Amino acid sequence: MSAPDPDCDALIIGAGFSGIYLLHRLRQAGFRTRLIDAAAEPGGIWYWNCYPGARVDSHVPIYEFSLPELWRDWTWSERFPGGGELRRYFRYVCEKLELWPDMAMGTRVSGARFDAESDVWRVDTAQGQQISARFLLPCAGFAAKCYTPDIAGLETFAGERHHTAHWPQDGLPLAGKRVAIIGTGASGVQVAQEAARDAAQLTLFQRTPILALPMQQQPLSLEQQAQEKAAYPTIFARRQTSNGGFDADRMEISALDVDAVERIATFERLWRAGGLRFWYNNFADLLTDERANRFAYDFWREKVRARIADPLLHEALAPMEPPHPFGTKRPSLEQNYYEIFAQDNVSLVDLKRDPIERVVPSGIETASGLIECDIIVFATGFDAGSGGLIDMNLLGTEGFNLGDAWKDGVRAYLGNSVSGFPNMLFHYGPLSPSGFSNGPTAAELQGDWTTDFLAHLRSEGITRFEPDPAAEREWTDMVEQIGAMTLFPKAKSWYMGDNIPGKKRQLINFPSVSTYAQICADVAANGYRGFGLVS
Repeated sequence: MSAPDPDCDALIIGAGFSGIYLLHRLRQAGFRTRLIDAAAEPGGIWYWNCYPGARVDSHVPIYEFSLPELWRDWTWSERFPGGGELRRYFRYVCEKLELWPDMAMGTRVSGARFDAESDVWRVDTAQGQQISARFLLPCAGFAAKCYTPDIAGLETFAGERHHTAHWPQDGLPLAGKRVAIIGTGASGVQVAQEAARDAAQLTLFQRTPILALPMQQQPLSLEQQAQEKAAYPTIFARRQTSNGGFDADRMEISALDVDAVERIATFERLWRAGGLRFWYNNFADLLTDERANRFAYDFWREKVRARIADPLLHEALAPMEPPHPFGTKRPSLEQNYYEIFAQDNVSLVDLKRDPIERVVPSGIETASGLIECDIIVFATGFDAGSGGLIDMNLLGTEGFNLGDAWKDGVRAYLGNSVSGFPNMLFHYGPLSPSGFSNGPTAAELQGDWTTDFLAHLRSEGITRFEPDPAAEREWTDMVEQIGAMTLFPKAKSWYMGDNIPGKKRQLINFPSVSTYAQICADVAANGYRGFGLVS
């Protein structure tokens, strides 16, 4: 007697950009597909990131799907939309594409195992369900597991404490409160700008100065967007032919091959353009040559120092010597971050000079004394790339879970599959462009490839696939070798896994969208080389 068919052909985990797009494409291709997510609403990180000031760092229309049926009738209010607007966008997408019937929100994965006898994944949920699927497609994203440092006494704190990734969904008033923010990355900068307006006292605890760039936020009118939409198809096509998945790429000239006048003029033009252009649209050798990089850092430093009212804070916020090469940590975008330090209610603690010793009921004790606070905000980032996948407790064919498989470092063929875990492809994960790209770009690139791959398996009667260990090793080594040719290893960053104690140091992102797309296309054109296929 033959085994019963699984509940679905494909089970997608995650309702962010990757999961939503993949659900749409697989349904188009005729696959019985289901999507589950622990969140109450779609949006992925834009459901969980509901802290004050949360917004994107990719300008309109880069940070949206390229499907004409979606952008034709949708408009944004700002050049860099906020979290609330992103939530509304996701609801619009699900309604427009009629995805709701195949989505189960509020459904958290508690574990999954591959049944080798039937070539089926059996997924358990925290709600007591078991779902069987031929293919398991985790789309948790690279920032699915937040990191909170282990600080002595934290459990004794009498006030409220929240990581920015788990902010109360109904909000948290900051007005009149003494607020402490630990961490000055993207979320720390965004919360600080909001809290500085009406908190009684705002204290930022900084380990490394953030090399933030001016957002140059602008309101968008309906008329302006209507006029610009004629260029959208060209812009969207350009996303997958650039290194970062944006509408422009690195220049083809070295910063060392122009004189100081031209170099400064170029920096100034990119600075005024705002957003991340100073990072991704700069000289060709910005991230590979320390001399070229130093020119950019010095320009950044002088621009920022001119905005810091207190000269005593110049060295803490914009030091003469770079804390790391510029751009080897993803730059955050700011609107008035450097100006808030001129306010009487804002202060900075440099953790390298005055480290945190413990948390007590009334606040945070540093080496120099007690800082009283009512709210502690942890803006301390994520176990990027691997953390969310490991937490799903995925059990492969060798009797160990994904965390065991990755205990000595992440390994993955094409940044989407792992030997020992058949019939599984993850999106926006480690060793893919993820953190060097933006959500919609990577979602469409990987979603289209996965849909074509599964359609190929179906047409050939193949029920099981798995990456070859040799191909997996080759891909993992290649990412490391490419990283060694850049300045990224010279920074302690989440790009290298440095923010998580005990995590192996390795570049966890493939550093080029366009090159990644070319390789994936070549793999497909050559019979999906690197995969073992079983009928």
